[in-house]
Amino acid sequence: MLALGVAANASFAAAFSGIPTTAVLMRAGYRISDGELGFCLGMMGLGIAASEVPWGLVTDRWGDRRVLLTGLMATALWLALMAVFVAPLPGHIPGNAALALGLLGLGLLGGSVNGSSGRAVMAWFREGERGLAMSIRQTAVPAGGGIGALMLPLLAQSFGFTAVYGALAVFCGVTAAFAWHWMHEPPAEPARATLPASGAHGKAGAGPLRSAQVWRLVSGMGLMCVPQVAVLTFATVFLHDFSHVGIAAAGMAVAAVQAGAAVMRVWSGRWTDRHGNRRAYMRACSLLTLLVFATLAGLTWLCAAAPDWHALLTPVLMACLVLGGICTSAWHGVAFTELATIAGASRAGTALGLGNTFAFSGFFLVPLAIPAMAAGYGWAAVWLAASVSALLALPLFARQARA
Repeated sequence: MLALGVAANASFAAAFSGIPTTAVLMRAGYRISDGELGFCLGMMGLGIAASEVPWGLVTDRWGDRRVLLTGLMATALWLALMAVFVAPLPGHIPGNAALALGLLGLGLLGGSVNGSSGRAVMAWFREGERGLAMSIRQTAVPAGGGIGALMLPLLAQSFGFTAVYGALAVFCGVTAAFAWHWMHEPPAEPARATLPASGAHGKAGAGPLRSAQVWRLVSGMGLMCVPQVAVLTFATVFLHDFSHVGIAAAGMAVAAVQAGAAVMRVWSGRWTDRHGNRRAYMRACSLLTLLVFATLAGLTWLCAAAPDWHALLTPVLMACLVLGGICTSAWHGVAFTELATIAGASRAGTALGLGNTFAFSGFFLVPLAIPAMAAGYGWAAVWLAASVSALLALPLFARQARA
């Protein structure tokens, strides 16, 4: 079950984290500007954010297996249609609207994977195991994104975007076949019994949508996703346009972020299970993200002000990007475990959906904001804004009062 959760998340993560790593090639292939590119990538995030809570409510009502299978098969079909109708060809360049609608539909359908796979994992593990289990499941996001970062730019450069969308469709289709054969509902005892139906910290019968704790936590999660999305969507553009790094090297940098995040998510899940310090760990990630992105902003400003230093500082910029991307990605499994524990077993799908709505709102808003901010104020302002976002998230992960 844990492997299925990982595979399902990785198959969709390869799309929503991998497609942005083709940004430079997408800009050239579709003949669009940075602003249009940001809008199109943002539409994918909008689709995920808008669909997460509805998918979570449906999951709580109809079960994990039905929703996961439906979502994976629909996502595979949609990607296959994009490969046929939305990919640019020598004699046909799809319009900006076609690309935006294609990515919006991908987000709307793929959003089903996050809550349903997370709810399934939570139901199969006890307290003291859930942090590690959920963090392993959450490693699928950087793992799938890393696969996408390594594979998709090469496919786009060599065979075009038909191969990009086609490969992603195969990935989702194979995972759907695995889920069809091996996924089933958890036993009623003992796993379900160890996660209170009404939530570990709330009143009986109170849903997650009416919990102040849930809203505070998901707000912090959303703010922490801003620097993460900035790295995942525009790090390759920043390195290519600002530091004149090659496409392959820029993709490797993003892949390094994803690999580091995957390792840290597993470690953090085990660490917080042993020490019971999920909130403290999230605060530490916020503080480190704040410091690293503030440093990155300062170095970027220095490179712009003193061009002679640029070549010397480019490896340092890349290292800061990688380290910052890892810091702002390492907390996901811990945060979603805490969120599901607060909500309880019967409402975990809704709570995870709400968390993903806030998280993926960044995938809509950040790609829209970065081109305008970079053009008007420079890349240093982009990374400074990411640092401020981490600062705002810090108090929202406050230590929970004892009952």
